[in-house]
Amino acid sequence: MIDTSVARSARADGEGGAKPAVECISVQKTFGRLQVLDDVSLTVERGEVVVMIGPSGSGKTTLLRCMNHLERIDSGELWVNGHLIGYRRTVKGLVEESEAEIARQRAEIGFVFQHFNLFPHLTAAQNVTLAPVRVRRMPRAEADANARELLARVGLADKCDTYPRQLSGGQRQRVAIARALAMKPTLMLFDEPTSALDPEMVGEVLEVMRGLAAEGMTMVVVSHEMGFARGVGDRVVMMDAGRIVEMGPPERVLDQPQEERTRTFLSKVLH
Repeated sequence: MIDTSVARSARADGEGGAKPAVECISVQKTFGRLQVLDDVSLTVERGEVVVMIGPSGSGKTTLLRCMNHLERIDSGELWVNGHLIGYRRTVKGLVEESEAEIARQRAEIGFVFQHFNLFPHLTAAQNVTLAPVRVRRMPRAEADANARELLARVGLADKCDTYPRQLSGGQRQRVAIARALAMKPTLMLFDEPTSALDPEMVGEVLEVMRGLAAEGMTMVVVSHEMGFARGVGDRVVMMDAGRIVEMGPPERVLDQPQEERTRTFLSKVLH
């Protein structure tokens, strides 16, 4: 039986009647004949850190991309910050929003990709300033100062004028995090942010993520870093074959999983 209880983070206490950061309601998504998301329902409270685990192809990344409307859902509803993401209600049903409105919604959602996605011809600081200037119309001087502050925040104060090819993988991922934070998001999505890194570089990225969690940032993280899930996550969500198999506090899901599929998966990644 799936544990569908929502564990509120201590960081979310005192929010009163605030709407959840994310609310997925019976979300379905197919690619051709492949059912990638099958009746997925999930609520993420403001200030909560949810870590999604599961085998490759289980639907974790697709669900994350749907939260940012990088993928369109086939049915169900997906709400972010109290608004339908990518759609609006009309008398004829749901209609996809304009590109301008979708861009505005995405501006509130930071997305950190597995492979950085930095512009190679721009310096670290220029990568960070690009979106605030173009999307939020932030004055250049303000964007430059903000970029340098954010790069210092992720431990890269001395790399502002460095190009991505001159950075290590861990440094590039930290630039990507600074770039996402430059838009002042209310929600951060991380798609396996350490999987493309050499083992010795993983820690520096996770440390930045721990700092964000400590500051109360709402985060949904797809990761196989079980130490991070245990130490930082408020909830762990186990996915398989497009469905949520099990979810709950890290200490229960990771140490005392109720579902056989979860036990089988954890036996392979924890040993």
